[in-house]
Amino acid sequence: MKFFIDTASVEEVRRAAALGVADGVTTNPTLLAKESGKPEEIYKEICKVVDGPVCAEAVSLESGDIVKEGRELAAIDEKIVIKIPATREGIVAVKILEAESIRTNVTLIFSPMQALLAARAGASFVCPFVGRLDDASHEGMQLIAEILQMYQNYDLKTEIIVASIRSVLHVKECAMLGAHIATIPLGVIEKLIKHPLTDRGVESFLKDWQKIG
Repeated sequence: MKFFIDTASVEEVRRAAALGVADGVTTNPTLLAKESGKPEEIYKEICKVVDGPVCAEAVSLESGDIVKEGRELAAIDEKIVIKIPATREGIVAVKILEAESIRTNVTLIFSPMQALLAARAGASFVCPFVGRLDDASHEGMQLIAEILQMYQNYDLKTEIIVASIRSVLHVKECAMLGAHIATIPLGVIEKLIKHPLTDRGVESFLKDWQKIG
């Protein structure tokens, strides 16, 4: 499973890259609003750090405007992938952009049928939101299992980026299900390393080493 970093912070991307888990980056307007600087400049800096896809979200609502915005974003760097919401206008834009070899990521996916339509339109990626479904008393990981099954049934090449990940358990479940990618906040990634028995073991070894010294 590949790891994308869900952030618009260049520093957080660098920290993730140092851990070897920056296979790509997902951003959105909310994350960009937390950072200083123009979005275009932030995208350029992130593209310098990672070798994989950098997802930049289109904020237009009409398909023609989404396509225009997508072309402009794609011109920033070849790594840029255009995030487009799972709406009718969005799906129309996906089909047009993918025909122009501009990669797209259909975001705000909450049902398997949205994911199926996005794949049929040629989307390179889809972003189902597991945490928000869990918050609404639905099983987010069940959605991932259903999308994976449908894509396997028909050999669809669209990759699943599991989004809205809130916990280490979410990451584990993604990997167990065989999700292609998980996009994860840096804080959750750093928790993957931690285990109290590891800390206790290091402390014990250091105490014993001091006795030897």
